[in-house]
Amino acid sequence: MLPMATPLKTGISLEQIACAKRYPLMQALIGEMRSIFRDDHVNIEDMEKTLLSYKSDPQDWSQYALFDERNYTRNLVDTGNGKYNMIVLCWGPGMCTNIHDHSGSHCFVKMLEGQLKETRFAFPEQNTAGEPLVKTGESYVAVNEVTYMSDQLGLHRMENPSHSENAVSLHVYSPAYDKCSLFDQRTSQRHTSQVTFWSRYGKLSDSDDVPFDRIQTSSKRG
Repeated sequence: MLPMATPLKTGISLEQIACAKRYPLMQALIGEMRSIFRDDHVNIEDMEKTLLSYKSDPQDWSQYALFDERNYTRNLVDTGNGKYNMIVLCWGPGMCTNIHDHSGSHCFVKMLEGQLKETRFAFPEQNTAGEPLVKTGESYVAVNEVTYMSDQLGLHRMENPSHSENAVSLHVYSPAYDKCSLFDQRTSQRHTSQVTFWSRYGKLSDSDDVPFDRIQTSSKRG
């Protein structure tokens, strides 16, 4: 995991940056994040403030919000010159992730539309194989709110609790990662899953880039 750094204090809002450079707000947000990640340090407070300062506007992100009626989707927006992945996730009603870790990466989530429920679990101890995971809490993330997760805080599952409405969320992972561990809630058993993208920069990925395992790692809860 990247170490934390000293907070940046620009005092300039995303709206001011976007207006001055005639950028869409999403481009201004990407520019600010690239500045935050310009070296090998991550400041959690700085990232949270930057994401909170962005007010969700579908005109900014709709080109990246590509849905699949069968599963939630990961849509790559920016790679930050290899320092992070910025991804728009699209959730149909009732869709959820498996319980998973973040392979040593920081995870920031900004809610763009709808609501997500987050359920957290403690990392299983080495001598607890076969025993259920211990739930440590649950919370909801509403539009324009930001939440943070890392392996130091445990495992989590994210889900769209609505039975009728879609949800869209913006996720930033640093360092960028291409795999994670999935955990069985009943037995604590884990296995590795590749992180794949439904689309890249607003265009659907090739079918070969979306393996069948993606269907196994995204589902609907009854």
